[in-house]
Amino acid sequence: MFTRRHAIRLGLTTGAVGAVGAAGGVFQTLTSGQPAAAAAASGAVPTAAAAPAVAPFSVPLTVPPVLAPYRRTARADHYRVTMRRASKEILPGTRTDVLTYNGSFPGPTIRARRGRTAVVEQVNALSMPTSVHLHGGNNPVEHDGGMMDTIAPGRRRTYVYENEQPAATLWTHDHAHHMESEHVYRGLSGLYLLSDAAEDRLGLPSGKYDIPLVLRDARFDENAAMVYTMDDSENRTTLLVNGRPWPYLKVEGRKYRFRLVNSCNLRIFVLALSDGSTTQHPVQQIGSDGGLLAAPAETPVLVLSPGERIDFVVDFAQYAPGTQLVLANMLGPGPTDLVGQVMRFDVGERTPDVSRVPAELATLPALPAPTVERSFDLTMDEPGTGHQAYINGKTFDPDRIDTHIEWGTTEVWTVTNKSATIPHNFHMHLVQFRIIERDGQPPYPAEAGLKDTVLLFPGQTAKLQLTFDSHRGVYPYHCHMIDHSAMGMMAQLKIA
Repeated sequence: MFTRRHAIRLGLTTGAVGAVGAAGGVFQTLTSGQPAAAAAASGAVPTAAAAPAVAPFSVPLTVPPVLAPYRRTARADHYRVTMRRASKEILPGTRTDVLTYNGSFPGPTIRARRGRTAVVEQVNALSMPTSVHLHGGNNPVEHDGGMMDTIAPGRRRTYVYENEQPAATLWTHDHAHHMESEHVYRGLSGLYLLSDAAEDRLGLPSGKYDIPLVLRDARFDENAAMVYTMDDSENRTTLLVNGRPWPYLKVEGRKYRFRLVNSCNLRIFVLALSDGSTTQHPVQQIGSDGGLLAAPAETPVLVLSPGERIDFVVDFAQYAPGTQLVLANMLGPGPTDLVGQVMRFDVGERTPDVSRVPAELATLPALPAPTVERSFDLTMDEPGTGHQAYINGKTFDPDRIDTHIEWGTTEVWTVTNKSATIPHNFHMHLVQFRIIERDGQPPYPAEAGLKDTVLLFPGQTAKLQLTFDSHRGVYPYHCHMIDHSAMGMMAQLKIA
């Protein structure tokens, strides 16, 4: 269970959370579901200052379309995606101009298979350069989608993903430096769901009971246009799930698997199921960034920073038909009536269910003995003092290699958030790491799996163990609060 000790180790105490805009009483919120969870379940109508008002839970959840390959061979599936502008209904009864993959907001889902190559041709029909990064993918440099390796307007680029890694919830997004923040905010992201035979054998909920939940926030003006301002976390108070504002989902009385993806630029979520009472409703977390956990981790709280993914299972058979459960959010910034609720689950009749959540899910790779230790400090200009961000005191320079790695080695990286009031997270390209310590303590079970992104509140430190034994070349590491990386909190390593 999620305890006060876990809350303190994650920085989820009143002081630390207050630094990013949450209301008081945060620990009470985390442990009892009050007061924010109850407010979230109350049905208060969100009313943004300028945007058209949307009643909570008035639109159904939709699921991004699955992209079909235009060609299949014995070993590969071939896809074609066009990056283009589109006008979509996001707020009911209005139209919003967005940037899309194939006209979909969020982009279409690619369902890939371990050991089977996905060949994705990306066509840039926009007026600015783009770069498509498969976040969490283990790919050679030429197919990583780096920040300087861009596709010019009117040109196309083919990315080849060999998919030689465990099943996982991955996602694609734009990575063109100095433009990635606005491009992702305006819609250039999509799901990439990798499956394998080992996962199939477990009997987890599947098919229509395996549902992605892509979370993001936005700021709209009075004409429902999406407003972009760098580092604007305070005003992005419309929460979207799969591109729908505060939706509802009708569920059967049985087990469901949900795949959470935080595709926000800056917002961190602390999520819990709430029925408006003080009763906790734990869920079973079964996966994180790099795939399945070794064993299910029961927790009433799901903590998710930008770029992170969490797979979890809810058994709705334990609730009476007619029960309404809100996926409540207990972290700011923003007013509780807007950001304190994400979506609602409406429980229906019980139905037959042969799915299960085994006590053992996956075998995590052994941790080799590390031979190198390094330290990385994350800082940025505090509010009102400037507009730059740093790793070890330096802003990003594409002509500089910051870290030289010997191929095949295992290292321990100590990453510290030295900012006084601003949270950060830390994302690695290519490598799935293991968190071996958080502020001197072992990670709690939900953080013990394969990770490519780790959250750090002000003053926090995490020790990460990484093995560089797949591809050689130059890769970035950066804060995945994307506005921060666009402001310079990014560096490069070279594996040789």
